[in-house]
This record gives sequence, C-alpha cells and structure tokens, in this order.
Amino acid sequence: MNATPTIRPGWFALVWTHLRKDLRIEGRSRESINSMLFFALLVVVLFSMAFDPTAAASRQIAAGVLCVATLFASVSALNQAWAREIRHQVLDALRMTPSDAAALFFAKALANFFFVSLVQLVLGPVFFIFYNLHPLGDTWQLALVIPLGTWALVANGTFFAALSIRSRNREMLLPLILFPIFLPALLAMVLGVKTILTGDGSDPQLLWLKLLAGYDILFMTASLLLFETVLQAE
Repeated sequence: MNATPTIRPGWFALVWTHLRKDLRIEGRSRESINSMLFFALLVVVLFSMAFDPTAAASRQIAAGVLCVATLFASVSALNQAWAREIRHQVLDALRMTPSDAAALFFAKALANFFFVSLVQLVLGPVFFIFYNLHPLGDTWQLALVIPLGTWALVANGTFFAALSIRSRNREMLLPLILFPIFLPALLAMVLGVKTILTGDGSDPQLLWLKLLAGYDILFMTASLLLFETVLQAE
C-alpha cells in the first residue's frame, strides 16, 4: 500500500498558525502590552511636565517624543517575544519542524506590529491632549508615516532579538544592535511626523514616506532571506 501523502500547509497558513498562537498567549498574559503602555505613557507624561510646551513649541518636539517613546517601549516586548519560545525548548522544537522559518519570522513581526500599534492607538489621544496638538498638515498621512516607521522597528527588532536571544545579556545587546540600524528609519519617522504636525509643505512628507517604504522593503527582504540561518544557529 502506498503511504498517505503528507499535505504541507501553505506559507500563509503557517504564518496564521504562529500568529494566532502569539496573539492568544499575549491575550492571556498581557505582559508585553502592559509594560509597553506603562513605559510609553510615563515618557509622554514626564516630557510634557518637564517642557511645559506651548502649542507652537509642542509641534517641534512632539514627533521626537512620540517616536522615541515607541522605540524604547518596544524593546522589552521584542525581547519577550522570543524569550517565550526559549521556555520549555519550544524554539528547539520549531527548529526541527520542516516548516518555513520565514513564516515564523513574519508571524512574529506581525504580532509585534499589532501589539505596538495597539499601544500607539491608546497613547495617541493622551499624547495629543498633553501636548495640545492640532496638526497643520495632512493628518491622514499620519496613518502612513507611523505604521511604516513602526514596521521598520518591529521587523528589525524581531530579527535582531532572535539573533541575540541566546546571549546572556540579550536585554542590553538588542538595543546596541537595533538602535544604529533603525536610526535612518527613526529620523525619517520623526521628520515625517514633525512635517505633518507643523504643516511645512506636502513634498517633504512624501519624501519621508518614500524613504520609510524603501527602508521597510529592503530590510524585510533581507530578514526573510537570512532568518533561516539565524534560527538554525547555535
């Protein structure tokens, strides 16, 4: 008798399986979301009290505060995402499966993007109230600049968190690797948001959008191609 052939699930089915698992775990524990939200709110509140900005000055510094708060708040969640897989040798089991490693990486990046975006949605109204913001540019472009910058952060962060997960000092190693790599996207994100808030013309906004989109495509492609090597590394 011929053996029953094994039907290998499609790539997107694998992504959905990994993504659903991460969402369910975070939905039960809420460790990453709670820590990110607390830290981001703390940064926003402290900076608003320290600077006591006027409406004009707030537009100059608000973009940097928002992006930097998101960056630092996300580091703990990025480390936590892979730390969960180390427990009970889950990561070792994933390495022995025939499934595509790129699907695992993409699912982790999507999960982290969802968590960070959820924190940003909660943080947004508080941010605008504390800094008394009334954007003078095309507000709808915030829905492009912030997600593109956030994706650059979580894609790089997910990759480098996996690269440093077996290090003893992974909490310190991840920022040392991530921050210099993410710096071009961070600058584009800050300048793009600042341009929208201050209303300094539409062409610079489109420039930052193009830079962020190109950055995302370049580093996402490299991460998908190299993640198999990172996953199999001892």
